[in-house]
Amino acid sequence: MSVSTTYRTCPRSGLQFEAQAEKLIKANAFVAVLWLAFGGILAIGVVLTRWPAIRWLEADTFYMVLTAHGLDMLIFWIIFFEIAVLYFCSSTLLRCRIATPKIAWLAFVLMVVGSVMNNVAVFRGASSVMMTSYVPMMAEPSFYLGIILFAVGALIGCFVFFGTLVVAKREKTYEGSIPLVTFGAMTAAIIAVFTLLSGAIIIIPAWLMSLGLMNVDPLIYRTVWWALGHSSQQINVATHVSVWYLVAAIALGAKPMSERVSRMAFLLYILFLQLASAHHLLADPGVGTAWKVVNTSYFMYAAVLASMLHGLTVPGAMEVAQRQKGYTKGLFEWLRKAPWGNPTFAGVFISIIGFGFLGGITGVMMGTEQLNLIIHNTIYVPGHFHATVVVGTTLTFMALTYYLIPVLFKREMIAPKLALWQIYLFGFSMYFFCLVMMGAGTLGVSRRHWDMAFEGAALAYEWPGAAYLMMGLVGIGGLAAIFGGIAFVYVTVGSLLWGRKLDEGKVSAVATPVPRAAPTVAAQTYGSMGFAAPGTFALAMVFLIAFVLYYFINWKYLSTLWGMS
Repeated sequence: MSVSTTYRTCPRSGLQFEAQAEKLIKANAFVAVLWLAFGGILAIGVVLTRWPAIRWLEADTFYMVLTAHGLDMLIFWIIFFEIAVLYFCSSTLLRCRIATPKIAWLAFVLMVVGSVMNNVAVFRGASSVMMTSYVPMMAEPSFYLGIILFAVGALIGCFVFFGTLVVAKREKTYEGSIPLVTFGAMTAAIIAVFTLLSGAIIIIPAWLMSLGLMNVDPLIYRTVWWALGHSSQQINVATHVSVWYLVAAIALGAKPMSERVSRMAFLLYILFLQLASAHHLLADPGVGTAWKVVNTSYFMYAAVLASMLHGLTVPGAMEVAQRQKGYTKGLFEWLRKAPWGNPTFAGVFISIIGFGFLGGITGVMMGTEQLNLIIHNTIYVPGHFHATVVVGTTLTFMALTYYLIPVLFKREMIAPKLALWQIYLFGFSMYFFCLVMMGAGTLGVSRRHWDMAFEGAALAYEWPGAAYLMMGLVGIGGLAAIFGGIAFVYVTVGSLLWGRKLDEGKVSAVATPVPRAAPTVAAQTYGSMGFAAPGTFALAMVFLIAFVLYYFINWKYLSTLWGMS
């Protein structure tokens, strides 16, 4: 059954935006940036309080701000943007109408209402329970209800995405298999369904507990909650890896090295990546030793293999595309001649390197049961997930936003040089921030305590000077990253408000085939480029050497924690 709609063909990219899908993508992406801006403001309070020399906020205020910061950045900013990406990867890349637009708008409203309700509950002062909200600590009922409404909206958004795939299949808007970028987005949506349903299983009982209607066992809560908490990061990974493939295609015309290998890697995410939640539970008595060993010694490595495959095939595809353009001198001419002046490309490549070296290697170390004992519940943990969520996901989404400003929002970007410098400032300051935070965690600095010195306590702990130095550097790196975030919001929002309006392109009643010369054709079609990428394989060897050395260093460190003969 045909449905009356229109399609706008962007003259700058060749992409075709269906009218309702375009509005939904814009709305979700814009609200996402608003939550990023608000969460970034809250980050100032977190950073300046954990800096021992400043310790800006008092304890009650700090935990309130930290609770809101975690939820706004890890949940609301990222999932709003991911819903926009899902609609883009289905309706736009497949050139079809979005399924059930009215239901999609209902999902958007639920997400907005839920996120605002949750923040209001936090800032009322009685819900400073952190993002984890472990029982028996209780927040106001509206805290949990806000999360539930948001999750229901996001779940509906995922089903709208699946429905759009069905529409595209029925209306034959593509030939053969769906594009790899859309396949990756489908992976993210499948993981999202598992994640959101897991959240419902435990957040709804917590809401009922806050109303005095039932009790929830704390060990059961922690175990089930991490099926939500860590699996939400797996949505991020699948989504930002999909965006990596997208940007490789639009910036360099790159197709994947092997469609089959990349798709198999996404499949491994579905099968195994949720099991990485185990590393949050390795010190818990509520989980058996056999379960811990199986997850950390076997299943986890299947998920790690998936990320390593993507870490090889994305830059490898970029290298093959560059070599086909004639950049063949030595191992790295293709990399030197890459478009480093393009903030979209630069942001994605900085994200790939940081996610692999900082997030990936440390994640494997944390997921090993014995080594986990060194850093469990220290500030090393947020150091790791800032490397994955911020360097990996947030930086990738920032880079994609710069591409979407002229293509989706039809505005000329203001301050393009600032946009480029913003990517480098934010990316490298986050590298530094994560490194020194993990260094402080290795020295034992606690993950969440607002005052590491326990000033005024009868049994104050004397930290080594290096720990105070590391936390001071965390403050400096954090402030630099916040300035980078401010620049991003300024360029993004400023472009929408003051940027010159661009030609919107031709509007038609039906979608048209993708022209062979379209800049996005590599992202919208099926095909592989081969494995002729010696520079990428050399970089992969550097990664493996760094991985082995860091692994050995931590085992050596572990051996010093008890006397052995």
